[in-house]
Amino acid sequence: MAGTRELLRHCPLLLPQDRHGTAYEGFVTVQGRDFHIRILLPMDLQLKNARVECSWRLKKILHGYRHILKQRLHSCPDLVSFMVELKTVLEVALKNTQDLHIPWPPEYYSCLVRDLETLGWNRVAYVDTGLTTVKLKAEDSCGRQHLITLKLNAKYPTEPPGCLVDFPVPFAVSWMPQNSLIDIYNQFLAALESLKEFWDALDEIDGKTWVLEPENPTRSATTRRIAIGNNVSVNVEVDPRHPNMLPECYFLGADHEVNPLRTKLNNNMHLWDPEISLLQNLRELLEIDFPSRVVLEKSDFAKDCGICYAYRLDGSVPDHVCDDPRCGQPFHQACLYEWLQGLPTSRQSFNVIFGECPYCNKPLTLKSSMKKL
Repeated sequence: MAGTRELLRHCPLLLPQDRHGTAYEGFVTVQGRDFHIRILLPMDLQLKNARVECSWRLKKILHGYRHILKQRLHSCPDLVSFMVELKTVLEVALKNTQDLHIPWPPEYYSCLVRDLETLGWNRVAYVDTGLTTVKLKAEDSCGRQHLITLKLNAKYPTEPPGCLVDFPVPFAVSWMPQNSLIDIYNQFLAALESLKEFWDALDEIDGKTWVLEPENPTRSATTRRIAIGNNVSVNVEVDPRHPNMLPECYFLGADHEVNPLRTKLNNNMHLWDPEISLLQNLRELLEIDFPSRVVLEKSDFAKDCGICYAYRLDGSVPDHVCDDPRCGQPFHQACLYEWLQGLPTSRQSFNVIFGECPYCNKPLTLKSSMKKL
């Protein structure tokens, strides 16, 4: 009796078929999937003489593990131990055959196709050959194109699909077993509209200013590094939930260039008006006109590093500038750190290194999070 209870604990869907405990039939559950199995034992209940019957798809998965299972039948002391071993082997087999398409229950496919037809094939951007990954497309009220990727499992629609979206905030799906893809799609559309003001603000920045970073911003990106002048820029981080509020601003450039900008921002902060656009607010608070994309080229601001002579280094751009107004040479932080480390006249205190500019030899200070070499 204790053995039966233990078996039910490990395999609750595998049930005895007779009072002698020589026949068991049901399902073994691994990775959220149920596999049909039938085990027939001799009257002496010796596992080594047992016969295991299973569905064709389980047989296909375990094809390369038959010798291991035969060994386990001979070595395991009882059926409970064998079922634990079988589930372990099945876990490994499923991981090694993840690229092999194994059909799921017919009900899954009929339900999925019915949902896609109800949703409309014109909204479907992609379906993989196994019908387990679906990409749906949508257009928000401003004409921006968006995609949602759905990863379905065999228990759909009892369990919701995984959802991948290019959002700056988490996308949580509300789901019940009676729901369908149209419910996820409607929640997706509602989420798009909730982010409209955020994307409007960043689209205006992307369209009217020179954005130095990120080079190709995604819809989930919340920061923009905007060119202000030669080797001077501001990095703004916008709150997706409150895009009309004052963003976090971090100025990059020589002190004699950025200190006046910091002062203006602090003095004019009270003038921020949530009724006008983020970009217009920045113009008014900083009392500047951002360089126009119509008049200037990005190369006017994208000056190469004075050490490696490249603009991009492992995705980063020059972000440290010599403070001497007559020099103003930009450097990658990594390049400058390595350069200063190699000079015998440089000295370091904690994460601050003191040295000289490679171009003008004026005193230069670099605060770095990089570990000392």
